[in-house]
Amino acid sequence: MNTPIQPKAAWLKKIKWDEHGLVPVIAQEAGSNDVLMFAWMNREALAKTVELGEAVYWSRSRKKLWHKGEESGHVQKVLEIRLDCDEDVVLLKIEQAGGIACHTGRHSCFFQKFEGDAQEGDWQNTEPVLKDPSDIYEKAGKA
Repeated sequence: MNTPIQPKAAWLKKIKWDEHGLVPVIAQEAGSNDVLMFAWMNREALAKTVELGEAVYWSRSRKKLWHKGEESGHVQKVLEIRLDCDEDVVLLKIEQAGGIACHTGRHSCFFQKFEGDAQEGDWQNTEPVLKDPSDIYEKAGKA
């Protein structure tokens, strides 16, 4: 029987939550070690992530829990959860379903690379769109 983890569990108290009760989270792909995305979690999201073995984040824009892949199908299976030395950043080692983590249809959210110098530099797209976002989010009606 899988007993839900209470958001006030002792292990959650070790984390240094910000003034909004959030902690930054980095999702890193196991194997390639690619950093796929950055998001936020509250206590409930982290407890739910541990309970399900899949990434659940806190959406600041929607002000609700966001189970990664609930609309796109691009679920993140969590293999490891790590806490940094300052205890204020969480790292998820994940397996990314469908190879797409970004809502733009790319493998990683970090697809823009700065090239050039301080005067003439600009951001360049370095990863292709693997799937058109309108195809991914067609049922949900948003990209």
